[in-house]
Amino acid sequence: MTLRKTKIVATLGPASSSEEVINRMADAGVDLVRLNFSHGTAQDHIDRANLVREIASRHRRPIGVLCDLQGPKIRIGKFEHNKIQLAAGDKFILDADCKLGNQTRVGLDYKTLPAEVEAKTVLLLDDGRIVMTVIEVRGTEIHCVVNAGGDLSNNKGINRQGGGLAAEALTDKDKADILTAVALDADYVAISFPRSAADVQLARQLVQAAGGHAGIIAKIERAEAIGALEEIIDASDAIMVARGDLGVEVGDAAVPGLQKRMIRMARARNKLVITATQMMESMITSPIPTRAEVSDVANAVLDGTDAVMLSAESAAGKYPVESILAMDRVCREAEKDFDSQHAKPRGNKGFHRIDESIAMAAVHVAQHLKVKAIASLTESGTAVMWLSRANILVPIYALASKKETRRKLTLFRGVYPFPFEQHNNDRDQILMDAEDELKSRGAVVDGDLILLTIGEPIGISGGTNTLKIVKVGEHRKS
Repeated sequence: MTLRKTKIVATLGPASSSEEVINRMADAGVDLVRLNFSHGTAQDHIDRANLVREIASRHRRPIGVLCDLQGPKIRIGKFEHNKIQLAAGDKFILDADCKLGNQTRVGLDYKTLPAEVEAKTVLLLDDGRIVMTVIEVRGTEIHCVVNAGGDLSNNKGINRQGGGLAAEALTDKDKADILTAVALDADYVAISFPRSAADVQLARQLVQAAGGHAGIIAKIERAEAIGALEEIIDASDAIMVARGDLGVEVGDAAVPGLQKRMIRMARARNKLVITATQMMESMITSPIPTRAEVSDVANAVLDGTDAVMLSAESAAGKYPVESILAMDRVCREAEKDFDSQHAKPRGNKGFHRIDESIAMAAVHVAQHLKVKAIASLTESGTAVMWLSRANILVPIYALASKKETRRKLTLFRGVYPFPFEQHNNDRDQILMDAEDELKSRGAVVDGDLILLTIGEPIGISGGTNTLKIVKVGEHRKS
């Protein structure tokens, strides 16, 4: 069967925490799991990560672990009777001092909100289902008129239309959760609502100070982040097109264009990108996706996203495994069209690093010879990134001795990592062992033409400087 290039990220939750379900998710082809730190305890997350890695070991392939920090959730408080109903034209007060809400007012967990809004500010509650315009601010009270009503229940979120709220991207809870992420050896940490490169850099510093190696993913979900996209992408290892809160802040009609722009920018800057939010939302309760959801996933694949993500579908839905299988089918089909349109030479773009030059030489050869596979012996995964960005038709096998590198590579489009131990520093012997490893896994057979990349001196990170063209089985004839 043809390998799927686009990676699938699935969120773990009540519907997908048992050994039996996670094992089935691995069978279905999940590449990374997402631990949502908005829910559960630190021990819950540690136990799930350990279980995932135990199952991945049985499947003889890595499954990455992504820890998603909650970030600054700006919410209303609770109501005396759990919810109310608002109608257009109603007057309503958001009151930082209110203890228990009623039909006319409700409290705030974000106590500084009254200082950050003014008359004519538009506030969006419950993912934009309730819309209010501020009339005036009186001390701790924000007096509003309802533009679009409906049911409003406890602890619903608040966004300001157009963005502009001052909440810090990393809360005290996030900083504590980073320690948990490092303790469970996270491969990626996603930060919510970053506004600038400084937010990303702070998260990286905290991870490294705690002894972690996780890559940093910036979730693009604030309006302010759009104006700082280049600096945020440059500071991150990956971005997530988080379409929920982003759509509320900038308007749903703006999201598809922004999604395409973000994927294009991330790839151009040699960074990874995940497309997320409501990709197969109907599969929370249905065993099959809607045609619109199929088109949504396929379009993300055609745009060149590295990964597509399931949230509630796999965390709390009735069909967590089926949603992965559905995504797998859609990705494979869309990739056929992507490959026919986008498998092109890189052109006249210059190279600035030796490992990049070797990778692009491999791409050029692969496009002009009938090559079965590219195998990259890698320490850090850097050379593999160049290959992953090139839109080539042949699979890229990353042979890495470090488990941390293998798990990070689970997010790279078109890259398939597996363990490879180098028992000596004899380059020719290592290359023969790599060829044998590919054969043992069924990736190639005798007579296939493959490309091997390696760095010398052996074992130096970022040092890929050699490309060799090999016919499989030829070395055994000598």
